[in-house]
Amino acid sequence: MDKVLMDLRPEVVFSGRAYTKPVMNRICGLRFPRQSCSHGERGFLEVKSSNSVATTSSAGIDSVAPRMLLGNASSETNGSSSTARFWKSPEEHCVLESCEDEYGGIIVNPEKLPWNTNAFAYLLQESLSSWKTKGKKGVWLKVPLGRSELVPIAVKAGFKYHHAEQAYVMLTYWIPEGPCLLPANASHQVGVGGFVINENNEVLVVQEKYCASSSVGAWKLPTGFIHESEEIYSGAVREVKEETGIDTEFVEVISFRHAHHLAFGKSDLFFICMLRPLSNEIKIDEHEIEAAKWMPLNEFVEQPLIQDDKMFRKIIDICIARLGKRYCGLAAHQVISKFDGRSSSLYYNVVEPQDFNCQGV
Repeated sequence: MDKVLMDLRPEVVFSGRAYTKPVMNRICGLRFPRQSCSHGERGFLEVKSSNSVATTSSAGIDSVAPRMLLGNASSETNGSSSTARFWKSPEEHCVLESCEDEYGGIIVNPEKLPWNTNAFAYLLQESLSSWKTKGKKGVWLKVPLGRSELVPIAVKAGFKYHHAEQAYVMLTYWIPEGPCLLPANASHQVGVGGFVINENNEVLVVQEKYCASSSVGAWKLPTGFIHESEEIYSGAVREVKEETGIDTEFVEVISFRHAHHLAFGKSDLFFICMLRPLSNEIKIDEHEIEAAKWMPLNEFVEQPLIQDDKMFRKIIDICIARLGKRYCGLAAHQVISKFDGRSSSLYYNVVEPQDFNCQGV
């Protein structure tokens, strides 16, 4: 069957000189905008032409196809006049815009993905071939939520799901033979609980609106999950503030629990933080919290929820020991490591020789 060939000889402007080349735009129905190719790639040519329709055989098209790469971000009609196109020199490969990571891998720029699905499929295959030739390893492809039509194309090309967030899905491709060495998705979620006790020996406690049937009516410590890029200590302060309206100051990490196979099959780290209250008036978050109050410590400890659970009981015993200066928790210290040059929080306790019992709350 004959194929449509957009012909004739356009004026090609490249580096200030004019050339004459055939134009082919309907062989695969692909249109490639400039941003589809890597920064720094040379060989794109601005084409100004008056196109006409001609027919040629498959053999004729195949003979010129390897020498051409077509690009046009606007629509065309047979017989229409000038438009802007981008050409690529035959010795170069058009690839998705990307950068290299420090491990010899590729990170595709999610903001420069082609808008045409056929163009994306073509460029993805060309890119994988180019990266394989160059000895690259893992490929990270972040597909924004608004471009979800690209996901099945990538999966068909051999990409695998890595993780997903509200605004995107991350896919990966391992180029070398052998097992994939890319790091797996995050394996843990991190929670915090705030043990806040005032000068009257009262503990700040809450009743949650939505909880397990076994916990209905029970009073518990304010708890929650920390946010991305949030410190453990600041997450604890924030959760207490959001649920109860009480301002606090971080003192120490008293203890933490490590559990497995919880939500979504992930492991869980839960940090109990001792916090010093800076305010007293309670104002609850009515979306999550049913009630909140200051409860005498002994009354809080005597609840069946605490007495019947070995873990909860041990946590409270440790908190009470800390109040009596018989136990030292982990304070947060800001340190900079040469490994990444960044400041981070290192949690450890410091026991001065002259004061083994630690400073009181």
